Amino acid sequence: MIYLDHHATTPPSPAVIEAMGALMVTTWANASSQHAFGQAARQALSGARATVARVLGCKPAEVVFTSGATEANHLAVRGLLGAAPAGRSRVVFSAVEHSGHLKLAQALAEAGVPVDVLPVTAEGGLDLAAAARLIGPDVAVVSLMAANNETGVLMPVAEVAALARAAGARLHVDATQWIGKQPFDFGAWGADAVSFSGHKFNGPKGAGALLLRQGATLRPTVPGSQERGRRGGTENLPAIVGMATALAALGDLGSEASRLAALRDRLEAALLTGLPDVHVWGRGLPRLPGVSFLRVGMWSADVLLNRLERLGFAASSGAACSSSGSEPSHVLTAMGVPPEEALGAVRLSLGRTTTDADIEALVAALPALRSLLPSAEPATA
Repeated sequence: MIYLDHHATTPPSPAVIEAMGALMVTTWANASSQHAFGQAARQALSGARATVARVLGCKPAEVVFTSGATEANHLAVRGLLGAAPAGRSRVVFSAVEHSGHLKLAQALAEAGVPVDVLPVTAEGGLDLAAAARLIGPDVAVVSLMAANNETGVLMPVAEVAALARAAGARLHVDATQWIGKQPFDFGAWGADAVSFSGHKFNGPKGAGALLLRQGATLRPTVPGSQERGRRGGTENLPAIVGMATALAALGDLGSEASRLAALRDRLEAALLTGLPDVHVWGRGLPRLPGVSFLRVGMWSADVLLNRLERLGFAASSGAACSSSGSEPSHVLTAMGVPPEEALGAVRLSLGRTTTDADIEALVAALPALRSLLPSAEPATA
């Protein structure tokens, strides 16, 4: 089976598995304990924090370890909102944030927090004119993803950062799909907080972080003494070390991005010529290098994914936590895509373990895939 769902999760690298296994054998104590076992764990935690800071261009004190990007997102938005000065109560999200993050927007609105949503264009790019109108002096937090998890479209983070800065608002960036795929430096965007998750770049699940700019005040959502009082709870040391190991092994991201973009372009060219009525969303905008979000005619995603799996390829219909296929993608809905088209959306996402041979195998399988598709099967709810 060839794995083409790297935006959902990536396989942990052998180095990550080895580092985590060794740590669980030798350094299993609580890093908050004062005895020698605990201090060894604390040293390992400090080493992982230093590695994250070095790779991502921040200070070790700016790294707050979490259980993943979802927790980091909540901590950033709720924490920055809770620490906002009087008169700043509004939060601004984009319409194409991860579905789990939009549930936070909904929860805040239900609790009485004023929430605004930034629209996107038909191609999935952010509407900057709307952002300029909505980001005003009463905004506490602007929360924007760096790259969309479905279309791969890159968001204008620097431009939104300038708008937030001019309005005196805090900016949180969800870099879950960016870090590990694109070069990153914490200071480059001018963001106050950046979140990410280790399992998106061949690290383990259960570890992520919030990079919190020094001087940005945050009210913890889970109070405790750990993480400088910003996130309570015993740190998941094996997963944190595994994530740091994965970050340290990223190497030349520019070269890897070029490799994946070439594989994606080869795949898309074959799909557009080898299957009927293929449409790739976001193709006209800057995208992450290894993702194609597409439909084939009016075939439902369930049918297409089933046929792909029969031929030995694993893909998805979008975000892993909301890819049941019974509802159209909220990202495509925000882009104005009709439900009957959106229900056919399939995401093919490549990663570090994707090879030329994998793509050639899928290209070679396209005639068989076409023969397996029913003559007419509209995408319906």
